[in-house]
Amino acid sequence: MDTLPEKSLKKPISVLVLLHDAHGQILLLERTDRAGFWQSVTGSLENDETPFQAALREVAEETGIILPNTQLHDWQHSTVYEIFPHWRHRYPRGVTHNTEHWFSAQIAHQPPTLSEHTAYQWLDPNIAIERVFSPSNRDMIVQFSKRFQAA
Repeated sequence: MDTLPEKSLKKPISVLVLLHDAHGQILLLERTDRAGFWQSVTGSLENDETPFQAALREVAEETGIILPNTQLHDWQHSTVYEIFPHWRHRYPRGVTHNTEHWFSAQIAHQPPTLSEHTAYQWLDPNIAIERVFSPSNRDMIVQFSKRFQAA
């Protein structure tokens, strides 16, 4: 597969933003490029963005929801994972791993405005854990579920 022009290549630093309602239901989005691949809001940092800025931007781009800074919770957690081989052409040559920073936000249980996905679902965490394709997204939902139940 051809690589993208240098300016279009993605940084191997991304954000994962778990959106949930007041009852612990989780918003999942279905990828346009992979039917059946469900995920939370996610995306790579652009230009000189911080992870926090990228998280706010990605939520707005992928759901149409404009979060105030105070609504976005920075988990102060990151994880490194191997980039799926079929997506490595999006990154500079030789990049095989990505560092992902975790965030969450409680939002109203509402339909998002989809721009980069084909469908959405509000799900109980136990169902969401089974539905997401990304191991790190699954891990985050497991941790969220434990925190939510303890609160």
